[in-house]
Amino acid sequence: MKSDVKNYNPLTRAIHWLSAIVVIAMFGVGLWMVDLSYYSEWYRTAPHWHKSIGLLLAGLTLFRIVWKIVTPSPSVEGHRLEIVGAKLAHLAMYALLFVLFASGYLISTEDGRGIDVFNWFTVPSMGALFENQADISGQVHFYAAWVLIILAAVHAIAAFKHHFINKDNTLRKMIGASK
Repeated sequence: MKSDVKNYNPLTRAIHWLSAIVVIAMFGVGLWMVDLSYYSEWYRTAPHWHKSIGLLLAGLTLFRIVWKIVTPSPSVEGHRLEIVGAKLAHLAMYALLFVLFASGYLISTEDGRGIDVFNWFTVPSMGALFENQADISGQVHFYAAWVLIILAAVHAIAAFKHHFINKDNTLRKMIGASK
């Protein structure tokens, strides 16, 4: 189905760029906070913010998928293999986000306590569902985060390749600019 839409709508663009910023920031904070000592003033604050923002991003991502389904999008530009690769990369990034959300939840709730989101509400715990839940989920979370950040970098490089080499509208569609 070919779309007559030339650019992504403003809400789609805002969610895309906000998600990108949050994912990059969460990756950096995640790497930083695992090395905090018990006596660091950030020892409790950083994980609280990381979990809270992660859960808010999970909600935003669910909304983003529904929004993507119900609103028209511009067609993907490039050769057939590039189009297939772009679609597979997007699916992989969504899948990795949900692996991160699920593994983060499992890490945080193994002890039976829910996750307090900025003192606004608490996501209840299901407790320990399997042996060594926090450790196994931590490993999954770590590697999924690395794969996501690498895939996001490839995604950005592909957008720049389309912009500077192919000179097509791929990047312009996500910033709302016309040729």
